[in-house]
Amino acid sequence: MTEGFEQARAQRNWLERLMDKIPGFKGFQNRELRREVDKLQREHISHRLTEIKGDVREKVGRYTDAGRIGVLQPFDRLEKRLEGLSQAVRFSDYGATGLFDPVKIREEELERLGRFDLSVLDDLQDLTAAVESIPAPGGEDPGPAVERTLSRLGDLETKWAERKTLISNVVKMS
Repeated sequence: MTEGFEQARAQRNWLERLMDKIPGFKGFQNRELRREVDKLQREHISHRLTEIKGDVREKVGRYTDAGRIGVLQPFDRLEKRLEGLSQAVRFSDYGATGLFDPVKIREEELERLGRFDLSVLDDLQDLTAAVESIPAPGGEDPGPAVERTLSRLGDLETKWAERKTLISNVVKMS
C-alpha cells in the first residue's frame, strides 16, 4: 500500500497541500487517502478475479463447442467460487478507519494490511497461471488441472479470510 499511498499523495492539488499546514488535518487527510488506496486495491483484486473468471468461461466455451459437456462440472464450481471470492473482496472491511471512528488504526498496522493485500496480488498471478495450465479440448483430461486450480483458489480464499482476522487483531491492539 505504501507505493500506492505515496503516488496518491504526490498527486494532491495545491489546496490539499496547503491544508497539510493546519495542525491535525494532515493525519486526517493521510488516513482518508489510505482508506481510498485500500478501496482501490480491493477493487483491483476483485476486478482481477472477475477477469480470471472470464478466462475460465472461455475455456468452458471451448469445451462446450467441442462437445465435451461431461467435463464441465468442476469448471462450474471454479466459476462460482471465483465469483464468491470476488464479492468477498469487493465488500470486505476497509483497512483503515475514518476520522470519527471509535477505534484508530496506526500507520504501521495500515502498512501491514497493505503488504498483505500486495501479497494477494502475487497469489492472483499464481491463480492465473493455474487457469492457463488447464489443457484445451482434444488434449488431456482437464479434471486434474481444474482441481489444482480449485486448490490454489482455496488457498487464496483462506488467505483472504485471514485478512479479516488481521484487521480484527489490529483493532483489538488499537
